Amino acid sequence: MEHPEQPAHTEHPEHTEDDLAGLDITALLRYGLTAAPGPLRTSLFGDGAVGAAVLLDRLDTEPRSVAYLAEVVRAGGVRAAADLPEPLPRPEAAALVRDWLEAAASAPQGPAPQAPAPQGPSTQDPATDDTAARWLHAVATIIEVRRRTRR
Repeated sequence: MEHPEQPAHTEHPEHTEDDLAGLDITALLRYGLTAAPGPLRTSLFGDGAVGAAVLLDRLDTEPRSVAYLAEVVRAGGVRAAADLPEPLPRPEAAALVRDWLEAAASAPQGPAPQAPAPQGPSTQDPATDDTAARWLHAVATIIEVRRRTRR
């Protein structure tokens, strides 16, 4: 029996914000968006979403801007969002999220990686666009929670 003063054992080690911010978000998006439920998808929506939120929060990105971008992705697809001249208001955040959107647009459409999606209107499976939009909403929510807890 564990003693109350000892923390319970967990399978996942604790990560610092710097650890999470250092994750390869583009790879998580490229392979996690179309992955079946399991470790890749869990990593994308868990550590990946927190890491993305940390990076965008450090760039002073408003959560509502990320939520709006999620709606753009939902309406027009990740390719259309990646082609926007300014997907987020601040240049550093726009460049960062454009890389993520490009990774999402090049996500494999089957179990094996395929060639990147061509330019133009969304060529993604609508479910992939929807998953990308849900991930961006999760990132926006995490940014908002981080801000509220700092007040």
